Amino acid sequence: MFRKSTWVKFTVAVVLAGAGVAVFGQTAPKNVEWRTYGGDLRSNRYSPLDQINAQNFSQLKVAWRFKTDVFGVRPDFNLQTTPLMVNGVLYATAGSRRTAVAIDATTGELLWMYRLDEGARASSAARQLSGRGVAYWTDGRGDERIFMVTIGYQLIGLDAKTGIPIREFGQNGIVDLKQNDDQILDPVTGEIALNTGPTVARNVVIVGAAHQGGNAPRSKSNAKGYIRGFDVKTGKRLWIFHTIPQPGEFGNDTWQDDSWAYSGNTGVWGPISVDEELGLVYLPVELSTGDYYGGHRPGNTLFTETLVAVDLNTGQRKWHFQMVHHGIWDYDSPPAPILADVTVDGRRIKVVAEATKQGFLYVFDRETGKPVWPIVEKPVEQSTVPGEKTSPTQPFPTKPPAFELQGIQEKDLIDFTPEIHAEALKVASRIKLGPLFTPPIVRGEGGKVGMAYVPNGANWPGGSFDPETGILYVFSNTLTRLLALAHDPTRSDMNYINSPGGGDDISDITGRGVAGCSEMPCAITVKGLPFVKPPWGRITAIDLNKGEMVWQIPHGETIDAVKNNPMMKGVTIPRTGRIGPIGTLTTKTLLISGERGFTTLPSGQRGGRLYAYDKATGKELANVFMPAPQTGSPMTYMLNGKQYLVLAISGPGFPAELIAYSTTGSSVPPGRGGGAPE
Repeated sequence: MFRKSTWVKFTVAVVLAGAGVAVFGQTAPKNVEWRTYGGDLRSNRYSPLDQINAQNFSQLKVAWRFKTDVFGVRPDFNLQTTPLMVNGVLYATAGSRRTAVAIDATTGELLWMYRLDEGARASSAARQLSGRGVAYWTDGRGDERIFMVTIGYQLIGLDAKTGIPIREFGQNGIVDLKQNDDQILDPVTGEIALNTGPTVARNVVIVGAAHQGGNAPRSKSNAKGYIRGFDVKTGKRLWIFHTIPQPGEFGNDTWQDDSWAYSGNTGVWGPISVDEELGLVYLPVELSTGDYYGGHRPGNTLFTETLVAVDLNTGQRKWHFQMVHHGIWDYDSPPAPILADVTVDGRRIKVVAEATKQGFLYVFDRETGKPVWPIVEKPVEQSTVPGEKTSPTQPFPTKPPAFELQGIQEKDLIDFTPEIHAEALKVASRIKLGPLFTPPIVRGEGGKVGMAYVPNGANWPGGSFDPETGILYVFSNTLTRLLALAHDPTRSDMNYINSPGGGDDISDITGRGVAGCSEMPCAITVKGLPFVKPPWGRITAIDLNKGEMVWQIPHGETIDAVKNNPMMKGVTIPRTGRIGPIGTLTTKTLLISGERGFTTLPSGQRGGRLYAYDKATGKELANVFMPAPQTGSPMTYMLNGKQYLVLAISGPGFPAELIAYSTTGSSVPPGRGGGAPE
């Protein structure tokens, strides 16, 4: 019923000489590719290229622009894809129908497109965006394949040269991911989907799972986010990892009162990393239903909010570490785990580093799972919500230090002026504050409208890693959220859901209707200003050899809504940074990342800035103005001796596109159309 597909192929001649992936130390490479979402399966987001450097970055020119307006019934304003580049061709997802596209890497010309028309299955799906990308595989003998996950949660295998579905993969190129999942899922309404693309390692296609946001779930029951590996040639399921363990499996006893049977979610909705040499897949698992109340799932509930290493060929668990016990804060770990080889105390070791929403970087020996530096269990405040039983302790890494604000206390409140700080204290008097892992409260408890916390440090774009220095870079943002639990049987069968509500008790301190709320933390406001001090968006450099912070800077200009706020009249405002999510790219000489949210220049022109920083110090070296903000993480490649820098840009009122920069600009011959600059 939903098998109808559309594909278009434009015949072109693409001539490549000496295409391939450069190795570190190679001089003047002719071609350097970007074959996976994270640049490599280690998710380092690193390239050894340096043709684009500090001296020419501010003079970068547009090489081509690929507009996505026509890929769907409506424009996409939040393109999160990171393209791949292989053999002179970019592969990505685009448009509101999540179309797979192949693009000439020198001109931006469309080579082929593919989409699966899924009807009601797509329109009712839990994840509707254009997707974050595709995966590439080759046998090295001419068989090249592109894999994507559709909006309706189906895995597609395409011929990389033509975009035509591969007949022997699944059923005519399609594997229905709602089948053969060790649970019964309605093909149309089953609440499971995925924005992130699949991961391919050796001959295995690994697919994660996502669900509706858990802010106010309809039920304590939902689809379970199991993770699966499929044969890259046939689409046959090779293995499945039960993120909620079944009876007889390790961890099942951590789900008390048989709560494993009905609880759902617990997927991996962010990117996945693989160590092919060790044969290990690293899975950062999310929380179960529901995000802010765990009374229906008593116990520590493995493998929620856990980093799990499983065997690439069998899916068997090799080791795990739970980063939050019995979570009630939505502290998923969506970034791709970064695999690195570093020197700690004089010994070369293989590590995996996982950045988290709570602002910790957890670092483990990636073969054994042993923490590189001690992670200690500390007592935390216990919940007073009826039916809730929280863990008496939570794990705290001793190194590296936290890279983001953790919890909200009086010392963290905005204080540009005494008057602003006084207003912040008035707001705070009505809200429960506390350190990291302060539990939510029922609305009205102790005369408070709710509990304030920071829900989100690092997110799905993750970080990048410099293998030459051992320094990891990560963007994070200081969001604020007001949690107020309430019993509302009209909305959910759960005893409590997050329901801040409206009315006079809360409407004057929330960000509804405040200008700039897409660019600064606005869930709690002080006369239209953020509740906490800046920076609200920051980049942190962490030395993985020492477990130490190297530097931290605000990332992004102060937005107009803050500059123009009446309470800020006469105040000198430092750069405050902006909320994301934002990804970084590390090259031989630069750290590169763009702003999220529009900037207004003195000329009145609106767009976004793309920054280049000194990797060692965080000093801004240059920036280039873009027609819209960054919404997908940047990538880079060298083709025929020319380096390109490509990223997705979009925003409210600006339909999404991919934009490519180079030192010399357009490569399109005079008179040729394609995706060249206007």
